[in-house]
Amino acid sequence: MYRRILIPVDGSTPSDAALVEALRFAHEQGARVRLVYICEPLQYILAEGPVDLSTEVRRQGEVIISAATAKARKAAVAAEAALLETADRRVEEAIVNEARTWGADLIAMGTHGRRGFEHLVLGSVAEGVLRRATVPVLLLRSQ
Repeated sequence: MYRRILIPVDGSTPSDAALVEALRFAHEQGARVRLVYICEPLQYILAEGPVDLSTEVRRQGEVIISAATAKARKAAVAAEAALLETADRRVEEAIVNEARTWGADLIAMGTHGRRGFEHLVLGSVAEGVLRRATVPVLLLRSQ
């Protein structure tokens, strides 16, 4: 039985679908969840110089976390939420570290299910979490 489920959210279709299923599962298990949005530093280099988009990334994260928290409330699941900064870590490292720090006994997250060249170029946060996690990882793919 799972008691503490970490659910990373990013506002994508696979993430939203995974959130719905993970909340259903948490409700059935009587588990509490921790919803996390990972804020990555984002900068563009323009002719005028670098433009820091970190404030916008954080604002977007707040919107996504707020919507996820509302879904948890509607699903009658005890939830807490956090925006996490990656600093110099990769997103998957931030997720695995948060699971360890919070004491999660399951990580439930969405995956795009990319293959071939697209996977090679874009990588996979879900695969990175799966490789690094010390607790079970439930990957949910939207149709």
